[in-house]
Amino acid sequence: MVSIKYVHNILTYIPYVLVLVDLRYEGVNCDKDGGVESHLAMGKKLLAAGQLADALSHFHAAVDPQNYMSYYRRATVYLAMGKSKSALPDLSRVIELKPDFTSARLQRGNLLLKQGNLDEAESDFKRVLKSSPTDQEEKEAHSQLTRSDEMQRLLTQAQDTFDSKDYAGTVTLLDPVIETCMWDVSSREMRAECFIQMGEMGKAISDLKATSKLKSDNTQAFLHLSTFYYHLGDHEMSLTEVRECLKLDPDHKQCYAHYKQVKKLNKQIQSAEALIQEQRYNEAVSKYEVVMKTEPNVPQFSHHAKERICHALAQAEPENANALKSRAEAYIQEEQYEEAVRDYEEAGKHSKNDCQVKEGLERAQRQLKQSQKRDYYKILGVKRTAQKREIIKAYRKLAQQWHPDNFQDAEDKKRAEKKFIDIAQAKEVLTDPEMRTKFDHGEDPMDPETQQGAHNHQHFHQGFQGFNPFGSGPFSFKFGFN
Repeated sequence: MVSIKYVHNILTYIPYVLVLVDLRYEGVNCDKDGGVESHLAMGKKLLAAGQLADALSHFHAAVDPQNYMSYYRRATVYLAMGKSKSALPDLSRVIELKPDFTSARLQRGNLLLKQGNLDEAESDFKRVLKSSPTDQEEKEAHSQLTRSDEMQRLLTQAQDTFDSKDYAGTVTLLDPVIETCMWDVSSREMRAECFIQMGEMGKAISDLKATSKLKSDNTQAFLHLSTFYYHLGDHEMSLTEVRECLKLDPDHKQCYAHYKQVKKLNKQIQSAEALIQEQRYNEAVSKYEVVMKTEPNVPQFSHHAKERICHALAQAEPENANALKSRAEAYIQEEQYEEAVRDYEEAGKHSKNDCQVKEGLERAQRQLKQSQKRDYYKILGVKRTAQKREIIKAYRKLAQQWHPDNFQDAEDKKRAEKKFIDIAQAKEVLTDPEMRTKFDHGEDPMDPETQQGAHNHQHFHQGFQGFNPFGSGPFSFKFGFN
C-alpha cells in the first residue's frame, strides 16, 4: 500500500517537473528569437520553482533599457537572493521609467530605510501615499514613514547624548536605530566608539566587523579593528585584520606602517615561544625582553612578556622565589588565581621569611575565594571598567526587575528578595570608591570574614598594576561624531 508521505513527496516535485518540461520546449524559443517576453516568462517560471540563479540568468538576458518590467523582475530575484545592494539600482531604474509604479517605490523606500538613508526613504514613502496606492501599500507606507520619523528623532538625540559623553545613553538610543537601519554604517561606527569608551571590547569588535562588511573597500574599519586587537594584546588577530586592509589597498600608508609593526612583534613572540618549547629558557627571556622594547606602550604586551619571562625563569630555576613571585602576580592580572596561589606557595617553600610572599599568597587566596563566590560586577552585569553612571543605570534596571513586589508566588518572592539584596549590595560597593577599591583588591566589604586580617599596605607588584586601555593613552578611535 502506497503511503501518504510517499504520495506527498511525489506531488512536491510536480512543479519542478513542469518547469523542466517548459524549459525543454520554451527554452528553444528563447534562443531563437531572444525576445524579452520569452526570457521574462521563463524567468518567472524558474523563480516560482525556486531556481533563483537560473531565473536571474533569464532576467539578465531580458533586460531592455526601456522595459521597466525587465528591471523589476531582476530586482525581485536579487531581493529573493538577499542581494539588496544589486536590487537598488534596478528599482531606481524602474521608478525612472515608470514613476507611478508604487510597488517598486515602496520596496526602494524599505531598502533605503535599512541603509539609513532616511530622507530619501521618507521621500519614497510620501510619493507612494500620493499615487493612489492599494490599501496594503498605503498601510505599509504610513507605517514605514512613521518609523523613519522615529529613527530621525532617535539619531538626533543620540548625537546630543554622544556629545555630552553619555556613552551608555547613546547606545540605548542607537540600539533601535540599528535594529531598523541594519545596514547603516555610521550608526554602528558611533555605537562602536561608545562601546570602546565603555570598555565593552567584544561589542565594539562586533560592530566594527559589521561595518567592514557593509561598506565596500572599508579600509578604515579593518585598520580600526587591527589597532583595536593590537591594544588588547592580540597580535595574531591584529595581523589578520591589517592584512585585510592591505588587500583592499596595498598602498595604504597607515595600514602598511601598522602592518610592519604588528608583523615584527608577532614574529618576535612566536620566536620566543618556540625557544620556550625547546627549553632554551635564557634565550627566551632575552627574546621577550626585546618584545618589551619593540612595544613599550601597550600594557597587555608588557604583561604577557613579563609573565612568560617569569615562566621561563621558573622553568630554568624551579627554586627561584623571585621568578615564582613575579609569575604569580602575572597570573593574578590574568585572573588565574589558582595558578597564582600555587606559585606563591612554591615560592614560600624556598623563601620562608619573605613578607612579599606571605602578602601575595593571602591576596591571591582572597581573590580566588572571591572569584568562587559573588562578583558584584557580574551581579549588575557591568565591566570592571564601568563608570559610576553606568553602574547606577544597571542597578536601577535590575532593581525594578527584581523588586519583590513584582512576584506573587512565595518561592519566587523569596528568590527575588535575595536577588534584590545582592543587587543593592553590589550598587553600594561599586559606587563607593573606598569599598570598590577593597573589592578590586580581593576583599568583600560586605563579608565580615574577609575584613579580618585585611591590612592597608603597599604591594610590590607595581609593574603589574591594572589598566584601562580605553580611558586614556594611544588607543582612541574617532569616526567624526565629535
